[in-house]
Amino acid sequence: MEAVAKLNNCPTSPRKMRLIVDLIRGKKVEEALNTLRFNNQKESAPRVEKLLLSAIANWGQKNEGARVEDSNLYIKTIFVGGGPMLKRIIPAPQGRAHRVRKRSNHVTLIIDSKVANAEVETVNSNNE
Repeated sequence: MEAVAKLNNCPTSPRKMRLIVDLIRGKKVEEALNTLRFNNQKESAPRVEKLLLSAIANWGQKNEGARVEDSNLYIKTIFVGGGPMLKRIIPAPQGRAHRVRKRSNHVTLIIDSKVANAEVETVNSNNE
């Protein structure tokens, strides 16, 4: 059973957020949490860590009897989309004005359990 968590309107550019997201795509949840926790240089790492913890909590709500440690969770899908852009003006020389685009993004994270997938595949193969 998979669980979804979304982070909307995060005030970081999508390009900077994708650097962090690419580090954890497809990894186990424990390994991804360690990567995010010790990546102090990037501003977006704590935000993605909080999102991953939210996805784990959502998975726990869906699977009340299962333990997170025994379920072998991994990051199935994670992607970053562009969010709304704030357009501002900054003064420039000789009475001109330059436009500043303050970008934001949306992050969608889906985690799944490899144990549950293996059980479903064995049940399907037994029925055939």
